[in-house]
Amino acid sequence: MQALTHNALSLLIVQWVVIIGLSRLIGRGARWLGQPLVIAEVLAGILLGPSLLGWVAPEVMGTLFPASSMPVLTMLSQVGLILFMFLIGLELDPRVLRGQGRASLFISHTSILVPFALGALAALVLHPRVSEPSVPFFSFVLFMGAAMSVTAFAVLARILSEHGLLRSKVGMLALTCAAVDDVTAWCLLAFVVSLVRASDLMHAAYTTLFALLYVGFMLGLVRPFLARLGARVANKEGLTQNVVALTLMMLLASAWATERIGIHALFGAFLFGLIIPKEGGLAEALAEKLEDVVVVLLLPVFFAYSGLRTQVGLLEGASDWALCGLILLVACVGKFGGTAVAARLTGMRWREAGALGVLLNTRGLIELIVLNIGLDLGVISPKLFTMLVVMAMVTALMTSPLLRWMYPPEEVARDRVPLEPLVPTAGQSPFTVLMCVSEGQTGAGMPTLGRALTGAPGESFQLYALHLVPPAGRASAHLRSEQARGGGDALVPLVERAGGLGLRVRPLSFVSAEPALDICRTAEAKQADLILLGWHKPLFSRPLPGGTVHEVMRAAGTGVAVLVDRGLERVRRVLVPFSGGPDDQAALALARRLMRSSGAEVTVLRVTVPGGEPGPSRSRAMVDELFPERSGRVRVQEVVHASAEEAVLAEARRGYDLLVVGVGSGWGLEDGEPPTSLLVVRHPGRAIATEPAGDAHGAAPELPADTAA
Repeated sequence: MQALTHNALSLLIVQWVVIIGLSRLIGRGARWLGQPLVIAEVLAGILLGPSLLGWVAPEVMGTLFPASSMPVLTMLSQVGLILFMFLIGLELDPRVLRGQGRASLFISHTSILVPFALGALAALVLHPRVSEPSVPFFSFVLFMGAAMSVTAFAVLARILSEHGLLRSKVGMLALTCAAVDDVTAWCLLAFVVSLVRASDLMHAAYTTLFALLYVGFMLGLVRPFLARLGARVANKEGLTQNVVALTLMMLLASAWATERIGIHALFGAFLFGLIIPKEGGLAEALAEKLEDVVVVLLLPVFFAYSGLRTQVGLLEGASDWALCGLILLVACVGKFGGTAVAARLTGMRWREAGALGVLLNTRGLIELIVLNIGLDLGVISPKLFTMLVVMAMVTALMTSPLLRWMYPPEEVARDRVPLEPLVPTAGQSPFTVLMCVSEGQTGAGMPTLGRALTGAPGESFQLYALHLVPPAGRASAHLRSEQARGGGDALVPLVERAGGLGLRVRPLSFVSAEPALDICRTAEAKQADLILLGWHKPLFSRPLPGGTVHEVMRAAGTGVAVLVDRGLERVRRVLVPFSGGPDDQAALALARRLMRSSGAEVTVLRVTVPGGEPGPSRSRAMVDELFPERSGRVRVQEVVHASAEEAVLAEARRGYDLLVVGVGSGWGLEDGEPPTSLLVVRHPGRAIATEPAGDAHGAAPELPADTAA
């Protein structure tokens, strides 16, 4: 170890490698347990400190983190925090606060006042026991109230996106309340810092006055300049290195100004990020350039620095742990209880109110920043710092499991807010199609098929377009992907073509780590009669579509159809190979809907191998039962051929617009090259096996009800 750390630079490099490597290693386990990565980073910092490494191997800790290296780590962590607080300001979009109504204002204010009041009451118990006698009681009370009021906005955004809640009523309320909570808590904390740093009340008043004047200067002069800079970046030259350099210089100047005023450099960085316009792309481009470096390279240093200051060994005996439990109880009752009761008083269900309380009880990273400020100022002692770190860790760890228990995925799917208002249809239940798009080119043919399925006179229908965004490692990426209207570019071809056909499609988009399950949950929540999937590869994988498509076919409780689009522009002639199996019957029922809605001509193809039973009466009987009103638009064609697949392909080459087949019927078209668009149908309510089931020439079971109509 001594050979690796022979000078200060070598020591810093080794420290950095160990910190980042351990954070990412623990992060893999945290993701497996459904916890955000920030939890792993906090835990890694604590493990590298005296709580574990210093207890198990003190000589290793002394060599890896000697006292002489702490000033360097301190400065690096402060630089990382300045940049991180700038990013937090970039992600706090004031537009989130618009149109939220009185309910959100009441909930957000209650979620601040109740934990602040309880934190102040807890200070009465904590001050004489775990605080230094020199700490003014008033400053201690204000700090405890502010520390209890904080919500970790960045961690909350990541949890919301991973649970698919950002576009839900609960998620939007949580973001609004968290934004208000954090801004208010930081303002309170700035006042506390000014009190502690000032020598008397007169200096504290001057500090507060200068801070208010500085905020006015930033809003009145700097913000308009940044708006013009953002417009120039959007319309002319883009985000050049000169623009980045100018922005960083202004960021550092803002941090220096607030440090010089006496309220801490972090407030200047946060304020500068907050006033950068969120329109025009400047904030998004800056986040793209800075976020990975800050979150991956610099922020773990802060976690390690916090872990080195966390000494669990200071909690000695039952009394200290009882005080730690009291702090945790006060934190949870204040945030969870205050938020849940306030939400219930506004008319929310208890399940929704409880979920909102769980979300706003998330602390984690922002809490650690607040606690380090308090420890640096001497407002809290190392023992109280450790107790509050334990509270922050526990409240962050409990968020995801409690949220899953209180607000399960089925409730999440029902709660998602469409990007366009839903107008309820009176009378009969509408025929509902959920069109799922993963890439732009898969959505172009879906509106044509949707129009053909829903054109019956007098029939009501609803069309949803769903785009799922893969989870990203950055909180801002989650927010951008959630806020993109209609799921971004992926839904553009579908929406544009639907508009040209006179169809109204309601777009839905959210981040999903489990796309197949979320598709099924959304279909259930929207009471979809048919899930329509796009297949973006030229051929199916053998023997069935793989990945998300296969999982949806296996798990969905409603009808599923997969469209392989080869330029579908109309649905006039439809070919249905029919063997009598359940999936073939579902394909035939879907063809019936196409005939009734768009007047399509349907050809039912029955293939018999030489020497096999032809069974024409069986095929015609099923067609007669399913198409009693066909009036010449349906015909049954019997073919004797050695290969069912070749017979179907030969017939499909005769000018059909769409080939509709059952997924488990054994036609072998998964490996062929159909000359026309292909629609693969799975019978509703029937889970498919890994291997295709059924025989193209087997006996026909009893015909089910018309599930597609």
